[in-house]
Amino acid sequence: MASARVLSGREGLGAAVTWCLPWGEVMGRRDSLSDVAVYARPETLSAHLTELETVVTRGASVLVVDGPAPTEISWPAALTVVELERSVGFTALNRLLAERALTQEAHVMRYAVSVHQSLAGLLHRGAGLPMLIREVAALTSDIAVALDVRGQLLAHSGLQDVESEESVALRESLVAALPRLDEASTTHPHKVHTHQLEHPDGLFAPTTVVAGAMQLAGRYEGWIVVIVPQANPRRHDIAQYQVVVEQAGTIVGTEMLRQRSVDEAEERARGDFVQALVHGNFANDHDLTTRAALHEIDLDLHYIVFVAPGLVDRSGDRPGASMVRLARYAAGVLPPSKARSHVTVIGNVLVVVRSLIATSGPQLEAEIDEYARAMSLDLEHRLGQHIPVAHGRPAVGARAIGESYREARTTLGVAQRLGLSGSVAYNQLRGFNVLTRAADTDESRRLIRDVLGPFRASSSHGDSEELLFAYLEEGGNINATSRRLGIHRNTMIAKLDRMSRLIGMDIREPENQFTLWLALRLDLLSAVRESVDNEIVAQHSDI
Repeated sequence: MASARVLSGREGLGAAVTWCLPWGEVMGRRDSLSDVAVYARPETLSAHLTELETVVTRGASVLVVDGPAPTEISWPAALTVVELERSVGFTALNRLLAERALTQEAHVMRYAVSVHQSLAGLLHRGAGLPMLIREVAALTSDIAVALDVRGQLLAHSGLQDVESEESVALRESLVAALPRLDEASTTHPHKVHTHQLEHPDGLFAPTTVVAGAMQLAGRYEGWIVVIVPQANPRRHDIAQYQVVVEQAGTIVGTEMLRQRSVDEAEERARGDFVQALVHGNFANDHDLTTRAALHEIDLDLHYIVFVAPGLVDRSGDRPGASMVRLARYAAGVLPPSKARSHVTVIGNVLVVVRSLIATSGPQLEAEIDEYARAMSLDLEHRLGQHIPVAHGRPAVGARAIGESYREARTTLGVAQRLGLSGSVAYNQLRGFNVLTRAADTDESRRLIRDVLGPFRASSSHGDSEELLFAYLEEGGNINATSRRLGIHRNTMIAKLDRMSRLIGMDIREPENQFTLWLALRLDLLSAVRESVDNEIVAQHSDI
């Protein structure tokens, strides 16, 4: 091949060739010729000039003419044509190509095994993600980074200053160039990607990146990326980088999965402790102190408890995991500060126990309200609906967290019933606070039974309580209530008359409206307290 001449398509000399087929066999089929070299004798071409375009459209890598090519041929511009100085025969050319392809494949396999052994050895020794990325950088002699599915930097080796304007611009361009990964997806085309990056403002020099997806157990974990500060690295180097990132993808993915399992186990243990903390479920003070030290929770700080409804799709494969993820997001809605958040999920409720920086005054109220509003906005964005975030009064020391949680849960129950959203404080619902102590007495239970019992005993009560809540919240205004519920005014009057007969009192009388208002709120408070008490009983029974 040393004396061969390129007659056409010199720009296509970089195309891959893995197989060689003779002209006669190629023309007898209509399949793709991608990565195929077509062998033809000069006299064969003279007799089949009209069929050259077929070779082009089928994607042949190269046409090899075995001997001096006919001079009258006008070669297609898109076809790479190589003329051999003297005839060598199809057998010799085919053998040469096969030996080269097999040798190259064997070399790649041997190198891949070497890379795999190097990285797997570190994995088995528990070296961790930073050491694995450092080994990727050592194998390629270039910069290596690991990105998660959202494009956030997990680890790097070779970047001098990750916060510099140049590094930030490079990462942003890299994330924009790579395909977006779906963490739950199981298929993705082109596992290894090669891109040329060039910043329009010249913040970094022209750069080549080779990226391989980290995938394990049907989930994408992110990208392994080799960054080469050159516009056109050697083809051999690019091939080497592709092997490294492909092998590193599985091994680093394994480490990511292991680390995730460790984090989830620690999170579950911490969540169990937070549940015990809000329910006061400790054998003794020594038990509390020991477990608090294990989870690095200072018992002497001031704390506040925030609760919100999860409202996730319970039909999914792992609704509990979705709830925990929501709670984790909620814990980090504000920029890092001295305050620390500890999260858990109790039933369908997200619970965040957060330490307080301020201890009194307007600063304390502002700090609590800022976090509650930020948490509410984050949940609203993720769940697509208005979400109340309720909180009790601050707890002085971790031992008082249980009371703050009870107040938060009571506030949440009331907020949901009244259709509130955003930050809802226990102190905002002063009327309910006064009734809290009366909600669990014989007198309150008798009032609820006498006033609401007839509705619930009636087979046609339907949405009577919903109607009553709306009617009372509108101050007894029939027209406003009709508009709010979307029913005709006459229908509304008929329903009120029927309910008045059921309970033996005229609902439209102000004194009777107050009695109904009192019964409904006492019933709501009783239901919320019962729910929290059931949680505590269940928590104790699990220990």
